Amino acid sequence: MGLTHTDESGNARMVDVSEKDITKRQAVAQGRIRVKPATLAMIRGNQVKKGDVLSTARIAAIMAAKDTSDIIPLCHPIPITEIAVDFEIEQEEPAVLITVTVSALWRTGVEMEAIVGVLAAAATIYDMIKAVDRSAVITDVSLIKKTGGKSGTYTKEK
Repeated sequence: MGLTHTDESGNARMVDVSEKDITKRQAVAQGRIRVKPATLAMIRGNQVKKGDVLSTARIAAIMAAKDTSDIIPLCHPIPITEIAVDFEIEQEEPAVLITVTVSALWRTGVEMEAIVGVLAAAATIYDMIKAVDRSAVITDVSLIKKTGGKSGTYTKEK
């Protein structure tokens, strides 16, 4: 299968999805932000001076997923029907695991919306903790699962 976002001359183009069927699409993406143990304790205890880190990151993820077509070239605007954002505190790492699930009834998938949501949540967490932990690292961002459309289901191998 060749690249879909280039024409026969190699120029960038937005794919025509007008002939595709509208189906239920869902994508799940995950990523981590690794932090110092003391920083994780601050996040968990809601003791970061800038405010509630996870609530703010949740809103950032939702906003970013909704606006993905404004920031990623060649992405179609998609009528999203649901966005869920979950956080898991990983004590052993230490890290915050971010999971974003995006759903839509549309002609094209929502993988980019889920990934952009994870990245926005992670960047927001970094912004809110950078005064105490500039060494935090955003890592492991990937698509975990996608359903719907002509290509069917994809699940990331562990």
